[in-house]
Amino acid sequence: MANAWKRDKAPKLLSPISLFFLFSFCILIIFFFLFGNSNPSEQSTPSFTIKPDFPFRSISPFDCFKCPQSFPVIANVVEGVRYPFLFSIADLGNLPDKPHKNIVRMLKGKPFRKPDISVTIQEVLEKMKSDSRDGYVVDVGANVGMASFAAAAMGFRVLAFEPVFENLQRICDGIYLNRVGELVNVFEAAASDKLGNITVHKLVGRLDNSAVSATGAKLAFKSNEEIAVQVKSIPLDEVIPESERVLVIKIDVQGWEYHVLKGAKKILSRKGTEAPYLIYEEDERLLKASNSSSKEIREFLHSVGYDHCTQHGTDAHCTKTG
Repeated sequence: MANAWKRDKAPKLLSPISLFFLFSFCILIIFFFLFGNSNPSEQSTPSFTIKPDFPFRSISPFDCFKCPQSFPVIANVVEGVRYPFLFSIADLGNLPDKPHKNIVRMLKGKPFRKPDISVTIQEVLEKMKSDSRDGYVVDVGANVGMASFAAAAMGFRVLAFEPVFENLQRICDGIYLNRVGELVNVFEAAASDKLGNITVHKLVGRLDNSAVSATGAKLAFKSNEEIAVQVKSIPLDEVIPESERVLVIKIDVQGWEYHVLKGAKKILSRKGTEAPYLIYEEDERLLKASNSSSKEIREFLHSVGYDHCTQHGTDAHCTKTG
């Protein structure tokens, strides 16, 4: 203790050789940071980059990285599905007085209410998974991705078609949140029977009821303001090569189902188990608003070999038995 307050000895200075090596090391570190990332395009690509498994025809996938970020992002896990996933809602409700029901659930510590289509998709794909069947799930009228992410959570590849920009932003949220960029390709287009442009009517505050028919868009929400926008239209046959297997096609396009099916005639004409399992909305009121009918759809499906259809609420499930 007698020497406790003595001044410490001055440290020895580094020798000239040590200083030389230290200086050289610092130069190497600076050189690495300045020139080591000589290819910025490779370094800036996030880990969930979309990498198509085949060259798409007539249209390229939507680029989530060039898309302005949706705001605010309100996302949560979905309740009660066997293969969990998250999605980001586009309709926030009338804030702050009447928020969307899923926002209320989240504030109460509950997951988002499971959409029926998510459960349906996973049940259909479960059997295909057990049979080791591989191929694409095509989600037409993807909205914010409830069906797409239900399939991707099981490891299936997805082609999602959605023409409404605000919904595309939320799908991009979900691609990032679920880390499924290697599985999900999304297209900014309305699937139809012709290649070109088409007018889509969307409702302010109800992005889940956009429709080609203005009457169909306002059928359930007559008081909402309706906006007409021009979007790209494309047949599924123009996008998906014959070499690629399609396991499931889900269609929910507010009455435009007949035109989507006509645009997929080559895919639907595939033989036996090579033909996709078909799920489409069959709401007579919406079909009538688009000058179509369930009878017209069933006759078309019969002509391409779909001889077995069952009704599940407002959805029809169709398969080929042969």
